[in-house]
Amino acid sequence: MRAVLLLMWLLHWLPLPVLGRLGEGVGSILFFLIRKRRHITLTNLRLCLPHLSEAERTRIARQHFQMYARSVLERGILWWASERRLKRLIQIEPAVPLDVIQQGLTILMCPHFVCLDVAGVAVMLESSLCSIYTEQRNKVFDHALRQGRSRFRPVKLFSRADGVKPIIRAMHEGLPYFMLPDMDFGAKNAEFVPFFGVPAATLTALPRLAASTGAKVVPVIATMLPEYRGWKVTFHPPWENYPGANITAATRQMNAFIEQEILKTPAEYFWAHKRFKTRPEGEAGVY
Repeated sequence: MRAVLLLMWLLHWLPLPVLGRLGEGVGSILFFLIRKRRHITLTNLRLCLPHLSEAERTRIARQHFQMYARSVLERGILWWASERRLKRLIQIEPAVPLDVIQQGLTILMCPHFVCLDVAGVAVMLESSLCSIYTEQRNKVFDHALRQGRSRFRPVKLFSRADGVKPIIRAMHEGLPYFMLPDMDFGAKNAEFVPFFGVPAATLTALPRLAASTGAKVVPVIATMLPEYRGWKVTFHPPWENYPGANITAATRQMNAFIEQEILKTPAEYFWAHKRFKTRPEGEAGVY
């Protein structure tokens, strides 16, 4: 792993167009080599985008592998490039919502697009934050990941096993909560809510936390700019009157928003995750 990190450090000096094309080449190779993840990706695309032809879905799947490999190599820029270079490469629209953060408790809801780490860096250039963190098996990589994500400002990272109390305490200390709520963690604390029309075990943590704390929910989407010019991080306006009285409806609103954003850049969503791993009782597995 030390050799991999050294390679990432060396590659981060390359111009982004060179590094991006290199990542796409690696992704194209992985698309053919990693059959299991290719199968998961294509299965997700068949379920979520049935209106497309098989050829169109295969094209998106191949692009997804390319974008994901790019995001891994480009992470070296996020971890080691100068603040000046990062500010040149990260286009923020309209701005990091410091006014909302300073007014009260804030949840930055960031779905799993492949360069979501860019959104975290965009926030960290302006403000500290707190988030859930899954410890990496490799200690060397875990240390590098933690260092890379906290090099501009202190960040509080909690384990999912810690529960919600330390997150709420950090939010009361003025830290926005950077939340990634759109993966399948099983049926616990989740409801089966449609995702592109398919029942998906969806965490209800976002609306429940917003309801219990009165926090504002600000959606954040990170995508790649065309022609290898960098990345765009879009901070949407805070959701009004969210979550309301119906937690299930609020969870569906979250999924509907994510669906809408995916359709703008379908290859950049994290399709290689088993989003439909947990099935309603009596339904067969899809993978």
